[in-house]
Amino acid sequence: MIGDFRTEFVRQPSAMRAHPALVLNADYRPLSYYPLSLWPWQEAIKAVFLDRVDIVAEYDDYVHSPSCKIRIPSVVVLKDYVKPQKRVAFTRFNLFLRDEFCCQYCGSRGELTFDHVIPRARGGVTSWENIVAACVPCNLKKGSKSLKQARMSLRKPPRAPGAEELRNIGRKFPPGHLHESWMDYLYWDAELDM
Repeated sequence: MIGDFRTEFVRQPSAMRAHPALVLNADYRPLSYYPLSLWPWQEAIKAVFLDRVDIVAEYDDYVHSPSCKIRIPSVVVLKDYVKPQKRVAFTRFNLFLRDEFCCQYCGSRGELTFDHVIPRARGGVTSWENIVAACVPCNLKKGSKSLKQARMSLRKPPRAPGAEELRNIGRKFPPGHLHESWMDYLYWDAELDM
């Protein structure tokens, strides 16, 4: 009897990690699409008890305390609106997201690195307007040559993305698992098929 309880107790926390809650802003949009704004079930329940969120949808599973039984939230909405950032940080991840995780020379989605369009050896700077995602073979082929010298061209000119633009690009890359209760909140403004 005690051994069964202990085994169940040890197994349950790892099973509960599979119950993340989608976090929506007060306008019912996800805080972010890529990465998708998810909280572990423990954080979602804590936010409910602190009266910071409302539960919109729940899993069929429960968690128990000595005094109560609670359904695990699958979608929560913040009570206070969080203003989205307008400035996009210049990071490797955001650069790859802007370029939709594909080489800006050949379009491949293989192992990516980044490339200075105007090489640093020729005065090129590290900025949104001069860096693109590139696969390793294209990066090696271009080296420190200009596009003309390397006989290469860009799929689109590099530029600084807006925060909303980056959020919309992130929607194209959903995580490996999307719970059915999340669908109405992730793609509610997508065009409907005719």
